[in-house]
Amino acid sequence: MIVLGAFVGLGIHVLYLSKALSYLSDDPKTCVNCHVMAPQYATYQHSSHREVATCNDCHVPHNNVFNKYFFKAKDGLRHATMFALRMEPEVIFILEEGREVVHNNCIRCHSQTLTDPKLASQVPQHTHNTQGRVCWDCHREVPHGRVNSLSSVPNARVPVPSSPIPDWMKDYLKETDTK
Repeated sequence: MIVLGAFVGLGIHVLYLSKALSYLSDDPKTCVNCHVMAPQYATYQHSSHREVATCNDCHVPHNNVFNKYFFKAKDGLRHATMFALRMEPEVIFILEEGREVVHNNCIRCHSQTLTDPKLASQVPQHTHNTQGRVCWDCHREVPHGRVNSLSSVPNARVPVPSSPIPDWMKDYLKETDTK
């Protein structure tokens, strides 16, 4: 019984440290709970999408609530595992499943652009250019620019995750360091 209590307590503590509840929201600041996402957050903050979309609007399926949270949980667990085991790559690339989700969300939000008869009549090869390819074949820098690594936006201002160490413990550690 004591072992079970210890595991439950440890589990609750891990959930607290990982800010697990924040992942249920659509707040873009959640994406920088993990420091390797800082360049993506910084470039998103300077994009036109910042005014109309959150990270989840592009990176999570919207076909039903179950699929949205299943995808977030699966993708988040993979991200957390890679981060905890220090396996995160310096250059982040989206996986194929995520690419499909992002492409579907581009179409969901911009479908009127793809089917606009005025654009089709005025833009050469409009139909040809909007069929059979992903949106970022042409719009590569939307919304993250040319982000490849942490060093690509060295002076970016992003919310820094707060320390999980309580103030009383920080004070105690400072006192023991000076002795």
